[in-house]
Amino acid sequence: MGIKVSIIGAGSSYTPELIEGFIESWDELPVNKISLMDINDHRLGIIAGLTERMVQAGGVEIDVESTLDQRRSIDGADFVVSQIRVGGMDARILDENIPPLFGVIGQETTGPGGFAKALRTIPVALRIARDMESLAPGATLLNFTNPAGLITEALCRYSTIPTIGLCNLPIGTEMRLAKKFEVDRKDLQLDWVGLNHLNWTRRVYLKGEDIWSEVFVGELEEARGREPNGWDFSEDLLQAVGMIPCGYLNYYYNHDRMLAKQQAAPRTRGEEVKEIESKLLDMYRDPDLKKKPELLEKRGGAYYSKAAVSLISALANDKQEIHIVNTVNQGAIPELSPDVVIEVSCRVGSTGAEPIPVGMLPPQVRGLIQAVKTYEEMAAIAGVEGDRRQALLALLAHPLTPSFTAAQGLLEALLDAHRAYLPQFFPSG
Repeated sequence: MGIKVSIIGAGSSYTPELIEGFIESWDELPVNKISLMDINDHRLGIIAGLTERMVQAGGVEIDVESTLDQRRSIDGADFVVSQIRVGGMDARILDENIPPLFGVIGQETTGPGGFAKALRTIPVALRIARDMESLAPGATLLNFTNPAGLITEALCRYSTIPTIGLCNLPIGTEMRLAKKFEVDRKDLQLDWVGLNHLNWTRRVYLKGEDIWSEVFVGELEEARGREPNGWDFSEDLLQAVGMIPCGYLNYYYNHDRMLAKQQAAPRTRGEEVKEIESKLLDMYRDPDLKKKPELLEKRGGAYYSKAAVSLISALANDKQEIHIVNTVNQGAIPELSPDVVIEVSCRVGSTGAEPIPVGMLPPQVRGLIQAVKTYEEMAAIAGVEGDRRQALLALLAHPLTPSFTAAQGLLEALLDAHRAYLPQFFPSG
């Protein structure tokens, strides 16, 4: 029997990569219907046309539907993929421009920018879950929407729908190391610990053999003599931490450098991406285009389709594979509440994602993880209830917020800028 996948936010420029993954994996994951849903009819039509051409060129039997009706798309789905951006790229640009006014990096997932994105997104994400509860109660919700950990936190707290959050950082790290050691990615296993966009690699195993010493020495050699102003960590920092931090930890470990770099840049990353997306949509309109264009790689999100489709296949085929995903802690990290969402290696099969215990957190990262998790818990409550006090406390708890005064100013500036997308805070409009 075939599988129905509903893609909410299908007008995203990422969608062709996801479609490519379903086509390439069709033999093991026989998806027979893909329902593309978006609120933007123009973008949806462009993506639907390219999707139909890709499916036809791929020679697979997949029925492609496009609709503006979320309930219709979700009805009877086996898997629902959420990749929404509430407020579009213009809202992201505001998230990047407002925090620097208060001495904080403006970024779409980390810090106050990610906080604002979460407040806009949580009510919409929960409406997806509510529709699933009535129309596809046996389906699994795969959340790719950023900030992935915080949105998954809200979904797991306020919905009964099985939800797994997914990010492309883990698979990106696996692919980088696999290329470096000239091995198959699936032969590698990472001891990955933390939260989404706040995580560290502690160990690496190749076919069960610990190769951490070789991996870490290689990381130190690459860092040695490297210019300290790029998206990389210094040798001294790596030596001190003793683990490989994910790139987003630059916003914590090198906040001053990253803020100065943002302030000196002629435009924000959101403005760059907006231009790339415009070019991509123009390319997607070409009736002769039947595959994703190379320009999509500059949009970010490398290996998105591999991560997504391999996870869905593990769930659908009860593979009992190891995947690094966002799921409920269940004691895997003992210093955190068992009901919060974390990002660790999990065993994935037909019953969902079971986190593999990671033991006590290393002291050099314990406090940062606990602080950011506290922020996420309060931000999730604020995003659902429209509670300004919880929102203020969430910002105040975030390690990047420099003071109570800054937290107050940030909250008012962000709420005012995004008022149109925050009905929980402004019920009268």
